[in-house]
Amino acid sequence: MTPARLRSVLLLAAAVGVVGWVVLDARESAGGAALPTPWTAAVAIALLAVAVVVSGWEVRRWITGRRERLLDPLVAARIAVLAKAAAYAGGAFTGWYLAQAVVVLPDLVGDRRTRLIIALVSALASVGLAAAGLVAQQWCRRPSNEDDDDREGGLGAT
Repeated sequence: MTPARLRSVLLLAAAVGVVGWVVLDARESAGGAALPTPWTAAVAIALLAVAVVVSGWEVRRWITGRRERLLDPLVAARIAVLAKAAAYAGGAFTGWYLAQAVVVLPDLVGDRRTRLIIALVSALASVGLAAAGLVAQQWCRRPSNEDDDDREGGLGAT
C-alpha cells in the first residue's frame, strides 16, 4: 500500500473546496435553502480523529515491541488503511467546510454568522482528522532495516 501524501491531501482539500464553493454559491444564487451545518459534525470528526490516533498508537507500540500482548498483523494492516482513508476524508471534509464558510462570508447576519462559526470549527476538526490519518499512517510503517524474510507476516503498510 502506498501511503497518502500531504500534497495529495492538500490537493483534494483544494479541489473539494473549489467545487463545493461553486455548487453552494450557485445554489444560494438560485434561491435554494442553506444546507445545514450541525455542531455534531465537528464533534464526530474530532472523535474519529482521536480513534485513528489511538489505533495508530497501538500499532506503533506493537511495532516497537512495547506492547505486552500480540497484535494480529491483519488488524494492523486494517488500521493502516483506516489511517490513509482518514487522511483523505479529512482533506475532503476540510475543503467542504471551508467552501461552506466562504459562501456565507459576504453577508454575516444572524444565522449566517452561526453557520460560519460551525463551518470553521468543522474545518478545523477536519484538518485534525487529516493530520491524525497522516501521523497514524506513519506509525503503521515497519522499520526499514527489516529483512524481506521478516516481512511475510507484516503490516502491508510499507
